Amino acid sequence: MGRIAPYLLYEDGAAAIDFLTRAFGFEEVVRMEEDGVVNHAELKLGDDSVMLGYPGPDYQSPRRSGHQPALVHVYVEDVDTHFERARAGGAEIVQEPADQEYGDRRYDAKDPEGHLWFFATARS
Repeated sequence: MGRIAPYLLYEDGAAAIDFLTRAFGFEEVVRMEEDGVVNHAELKLGDDSVMLGYPGPDYQSPRRSGHQPALVHVYVEDVDTHFERARAGGAEIVQEPADQEYGDRRYDAKDPEGHLWFFATARS
């Protein structure tokens, strides 16, 4: 069975790891640093993971570039509880939890570098 793990680029990987663990509940699994720069990291949320790394000096995060090249959609067990954690952890809330016409209950948040995250609980 295949698995997909998004790989996000961050100008400040250490700050991203701190935020993602505090606000979104990820667990740090691997961190590779050189000269104080996080070149690669792996974070886990339940059975799923996300990877991140430093892209180099020419990269601009979504916050700096003004462009949203991708978004990350994550299913969680209880989206309302997750929302409260994210808000308390300093996430920029874009949309509060709401029932979607396709059945999920979802909220949207941005991390400090402007990556857009959708967190949802599937409704049957």
